[in-house]
Amino acid sequence: MLRIHFTGADLAGVRMAARPDVLWETVLSFHRLRDRRGALVYGEWRSQTRTRLNGETRLLGALVPARGYFPDFLTPPQGLHGLDTALEAVRETPPARLHTELALLAAERPAAAPLPSWTAALAEGRPEALNRLLGALRGYHRAAVEPYWTYIQARVEADRAVRGRALLDGGADELLASLPPMLRWRAPVLEADYPVDRDLRLDGRGLLLQPSYFCRGTAVMYRDPELPPVLVYPVTHTDAPAASGEVCGSPLGRLVGHTRSAVLRAIGHGGTTSELARRAGVSLASASQHAGVLRDAGLVVTLRQGSSVLHTLTPLGAALLHGGAQPELRERPRRYARNGPVTS
Repeated sequence: MLRIHFTGADLAGVRMAARPDVLWETVLSFHRLRDRRGALVYGEWRSQTRTRLNGETRLLGALVPARGYFPDFLTPPQGLHGLDTALEAVRETPPARLHTELALLAAERPAAAPLPSWTAALAEGRPEALNRLLGALRGYHRAAVEPYWTYIQARVEADRAVRGRALLDGGADELLASLPPMLRWRAPVLEADYPVDRDLRLDGRGLLLQPSYFCRGTAVMYRDPELPPVLVYPVTHTDAPAASGEVCGSPLGRLVGHTRSAVLRAIGHGGTTSELARRAGVSLASASQHAGVLRDAGLVVTLRQGSSVLHTLTPLGAALLHGGAQPELRERPRRYARNGPVTS
């Protein structure tokens, strides 16, 4: 089990990642590629991805085992800013850190399966070894992640909307309590299912919450406790990923049109026009036009927030989206510590 210990300052420093992290998704998808579980969500993705790969898995397999530790330098914080920026951050990893983390990786491998010889040059920070690694990461990302990036963004945006609503309703305490079931908020400690027993004290640094499409089963954190604390956790899966350009063929799509159906689904728990455009994969003007038609039909309510507008579903819109059934409402349970109610 992983136990993350919060102070008052840490609670004030809890924040949500603004978007998916390109290298966390890349590395975690490599786990999913070799994992036979989750066939309903990942099965078709695995089949499609394998046809596009060109030897990248052999090199990455040396650094990212099917289970257990993989080097922290593979997922720098710059992954939030796009692939090129992230790969440049990997390239700039200090040789001392490369050596330390590769030594940790080597120590956890079976004696009969040592790291390949080329990783010695990587541990020294040699340019040719780094170029080889970056080329493999880029090639694998293009085959396994890039075709599905719009869909991954939509799932992460939907998770952010849920967490944002919890934050507005009850602050950081409610946000942490809203996380998926493998994470349990028992103030002032966040417990997580984890392959090893570990305690992490944030010591006033706060915590970045990073929802991930390809994270599965358990949350993930950096091994090095001195790195900025990031908790990567799985989004809730409702269907398999669709590659960019695939058309919605649902009954709702046939009723209101495929694009308008996509915009209605993108509204979900609420979003601005820019967010709707990004989630649905349409232009800003198209998202605004379709949101207006849905509003005129009584399916959407639009509220202005500062310089932007926020679209949310009406009960009629939610019923249409859920096939005629009203979404189930659950009373938010009270949370108790061992000796009584939780207080701030």
